[in-house]
Amino acid sequence: MVVPDSKDKMYYPSDDLQKDAHVPGFNSYLALYRKSLETPEAFWKDVADEFFWKTPPVGPMLQYNFDVTKGNIYVKCMEGAKTNICYNVLDRHVRESNLGQKVAYYWEGNSPEQHMTITYSQLLSQVCRCANVLKRLGVKKGDRVSIYLPMIPELVFTMLACARIGAVHSIVVSSRMKNQFHQILNPLCFMPFTDPRIFSYFFRASSSITKCLVVKHPAGFMRWICSLLLCCVQTPWDSECDVWWDEAMRDSPDECEPEWLDAEDPLFILYTSGSTGKPKGVLHTVAGYLLYTSLTFKYVFDHHHDDVYWCTADIGWITGHSYITYGPLANGATGVLFEGIPVHPHVGRFWEIIEKYKVTKFYTAPTAIRLLMKYGQEPLYDLSSLRILGTVGEPINPEAWQWYHKVVGQGRCPIVDTFWQTETSGCDLKPPFLFQTFPFFGVEPTILNEHGEELEGEAEGYLVFRKPWPGIMRTLYRNHEHFENTYFKKFPGFYVTGDGCRRDKDGYYWITGRIDDMLNVSGHLMSTAEVEAALTEHLAVAEAAVVSRPHKVKGECLYCFVTLKDSREFNHTTVEELKRLVREKIGPVATPDFIQNAPALPKTRSGKIMRRILRKIARNDKDLGDLSTLADPKVVEVLFSHRCEAAA
Repeated sequence: MVVPDSKDKMYYPSDDLQKDAHVPGFNSYLALYRKSLETPEAFWKDVADEFFWKTPPVGPMLQYNFDVTKGNIYVKCMEGAKTNICYNVLDRHVRESNLGQKVAYYWEGNSPEQHMTITYSQLLSQVCRCANVLKRLGVKKGDRVSIYLPMIPELVFTMLACARIGAVHSIVVSSRMKNQFHQILNPLCFMPFTDPRIFSYFFRASSSITKCLVVKHPAGFMRWICSLLLCCVQTPWDSECDVWWDEAMRDSPDECEPEWLDAEDPLFILYTSGSTGKPKGVLHTVAGYLLYTSLTFKYVFDHHHDDVYWCTADIGWITGHSYITYGPLANGATGVLFEGIPVHPHVGRFWEIIEKYKVTKFYTAPTAIRLLMKYGQEPLYDLSSLRILGTVGEPINPEAWQWYHKVVGQGRCPIVDTFWQTETSGCDLKPPFLFQTFPFFGVEPTILNEHGEELEGEAEGYLVFRKPWPGIMRTLYRNHEHFENTYFKKFPGFYVTGDGCRRDKDGYYWITGRIDDMLNVSGHLMSTAEVEAALTEHLAVAEAAVVSRPHKVKGECLYCFVTLKDSREFNHTTVEELKRLVREKIGPVATPDFIQNAPALPKTRSGKIMRRILRKIARNDKDLGDLSTLADPKVVEVLFSHRCEAAA
């Protein structure tokens, strides 16, 4: 992201962190990075040697075509090899590395009174029992299983059980609504967890959340209903197809031979949040995903054996797949699995958990940081165990970054600000934690202009990748043509991220936002992130989002949505101060035409702002399309009501 007035200010990790790091210096990073590009065969073979392969590969480590003019787009990793990712993240540690008694997860429920410790041996046992139940119910290799559960241990048991028997899991984040399940489950699901024809009811914070899933399938559904903890059934019991988790698991054997899969067999299908339109089913495969998530977790978070790591994401998003489940477990890490929200039953819940488990690496979203800042309370807990902080999911504004660094990290913890996508499986522009905004190993970014010409040195344009790495997506489920058109057609020979990027004189990459969010005002191209960063420097502003609005003279003008901190009043004086601030920080051309009071912004549950909705509001367009991924759809009504004041 862009940080006005602090582009040249550097924050360095402590000497102790640098001394103990896996990559202790910039020259070490450069040596490994060059090896990953110049001799990728040897580089990725070294990574693969850490894992168990039932059958070794027969071809190159990586084969691909990124040029649509030369044929179909494809990526293959370790073709011919056979393995099982569940074996590599569990059995390998228990049976080969003697880590059976090491804690895999500390589970914290919605209430502080609900907690559980799960060792690697216990996790393996539960996964095997669940896998045996799946097999008994008819699930086999290649079947697709949709999982709809809150952040409870059974979610991890089930996804790893699918991986163990070769079933393809598709986890449905618990914020998805009825109409989007038709898009996701109809072409996909063999067996849903829980039941797709009933109300699944569970608690989050002090309120209950009820979701109605209505899905029809020609083959019918077996219904597996989780009766544990906070899940309960809202429809009459049907003994012909309903199965209680407790009863099914009770007598299930705790050993299950893994299904040995081809390296390019599908591992999971994950639907994007839909923040830019209809969700797309991103497909990832076994071997490449294992290599990349394991390596990025180890180096990006500088994982060591005694770390306690906590990622606050929902497993239903790619962050949870890669950095709660597969990446940490592949490294034998101890993690925290959290079901609740940051402010229940009190605003110090995050800090309470960090103190309780002596968390050393903490990875969360800027939305959560800004939420906690809004309460205006510094953590009243012992956070001295923290060594590295991380952010994910959206740009972080300077004020939130500074608060995170000074208050949570106490001025001593480096912040890992990660850029990556559902499609890329793991961090791309985030090397080992010492070196911000350089590419990760095997990732070769470049910047193109509108004509597809590569830009050298200081430049701004389209961020693209020249070649794949093992963990990049393979296709969109049942729509390879859309996959090629979306990511490869605009600039043949490159993977197009859809993001704008600036490279500065030192070679640092700065993400400027989605290309769709770039603004062209009177012929001047600017990023929404730059304007948002300027707005959030105002002491009254908690959060801001900027979109374009058609203008008869300028072509486009800036329409800004501003969320104020508690007790701050939105008035004419505030608007004028904000306009003056943007004009001073960026220039007269960036002066907003409209600044609207936004008590809240439309976001997915992962924290991403749905800018397409904001663009509709700015234009007073009521044809909003799909709102099913919104965490709170009522926000839209509120924003429309405030719009009349801003754009009258």
